Amino acid sequence: MRWACILFPQLALDAVLRRRDDPQAPLVLLSGPLQRRVLQAVNPSAQALGLRRGQTLTVARALVEHFDCEEYQPQQVEHWQQFLAAWGYRFSSHVSLDFPRALLLEVESSLSLFGPWPRFEQRLREELQALGFQHRIVLAPNALAARILANVADGLAVDEAQLPQRLGSLPISRCGFAPEVASAFAGMGLRRLEQVHALPRASVAKRFSRAVLEHIDRLHGHLPQALDCYRPPDHFHGRIEFNFDVESSTALLFPLRRLTADLASFLAGRDCGVQRFLLLLEHRGGTATEVRVGLLSAEREPEMLFELARGRLEPVQLVAPVQALSLQAQDLPRFVPAAAELFTERPQQSLGWEQLRERLRARLGDEAVGGIAAQADHRPERAWSELGQGTRVSGAQVPRPGWLLSDPQPLSDFFPRVLAGPERIESGWWDGADVRRDYYLIETADGRRAWVFHPAGKPDQFWVHGWFA
Repeated sequence: MRWACILFPQLALDAVLRRRDDPQAPLVLLSGPLQRRVLQAVNPSAQALGLRRGQTLTVARALVEHFDCEEYQPQQVEHWQQFLAAWGYRFSSHVSLDFPRALLLEVESSLSLFGPWPRFEQRLREELQALGFQHRIVLAPNALAARILANVADGLAVDEAQLPQRLGSLPISRCGFAPEVASAFAGMGLRRLEQVHALPRASVAKRFSRAVLEHIDRLHGHLPQALDCYRPPDHFHGRIEFNFDVESSTALLFPLRRLTADLASFLAGRDCGVQRFLLLLEHRGGTATEVRVGLLSAEREPEMLFELARGRLEPVQLVAPVQALSLQAQDLPRFVPAAAELFTERPQQSLGWEQLRERLRARLGDEAVGGIAAQADHRPERAWSELGQGTRVSGAQVPRPGWLLSDPQPLSDFFPRVLAGPERIESGWWDGADVRRDYYLIETADGRRAWVFHPAGKPDQFWVHGWFA
């Protein structure tokens, strides 16, 4: 087996930076009591100004006058680790969260699908970069070795033959030992793992607990590592809280794009789609405004989800400033991708019918966009109805115009060329609106094709009933 460890060295900080308009602005996360606020995490811009993790807020204010502060929330770290596990589930059936701020993926069985490891690794990095998470990735023959090597390396891929040498060069303090064990090894003059591994096992067993030797054996793959297997949830919930009042729906588009992108990543990992979801605009001390987004079929493309949500959100009049934006999706049906052509001409200008239909519904409203179905009636003006009305039947096997006039008009071309016909339509005697007509497919002098008729037995006057595209 081969295991990939994806380590997130600043997960709490990335969770905040990814929802900010300017992620390059100096930012620190604060923790501790009000009497002694401490810098828990610092972004690179703040580090360049001299701010460091562990400083008190008083010292930081003395060094730098202007920087942004947000509260460090440990529960958010757990939330985003669960989200990243759902994302990683699309690449492996065995995902583990047994180590904090890290994902473990069994990738041996996935290489045949996603290609050789360099290509697979590049795809992981591109998607994580788009999601806004800093990361380190290491590949190793066992899960524990991959996690420990991720402490000191990035982009490392180790096989069975290289593993002992790579592990032997690790500092004792970075090998995953308990602090007291690492201190005891340092007191014995042992600085690297290879020095510990060279000691007689009996002497190590006398000085340390059995867990130390078992840890070393698991690192080298001599003992199996039991890992819990992650299972994605059956619903999605994303929330972005603002540190200022948002008074315009336009200002909500940036966090909305982030939420819909997160939803799309979750759906791809779970291999499903979404047919309806709910946007909640949370106000201070008031009832949240609900914006419901419904689709006629399951979708999961991020751009389409954003456009549909945007179309529903923009017409909303905010009753009060918005403090937070939430997206909830409970209905996650199976997703079947639409068939696509192997060679698509100018794909940047193409828009599928399903996407166009959903976009029009979002912009114009559900009642403004409908469909039509053929009806079991030979009279052209009654041969169709809106979807959901009447009985659907298969369409006519003979040519019918795409543009049917509501009121037939006299034919102004006196010398048309007849292409087909006549076709006798005689129907409607049972409801008092009977017709007896002879229809022809003609071509006018200017090259247009029309569907014309004359009353049965009266060929002196032709009427245009429709035009062909």
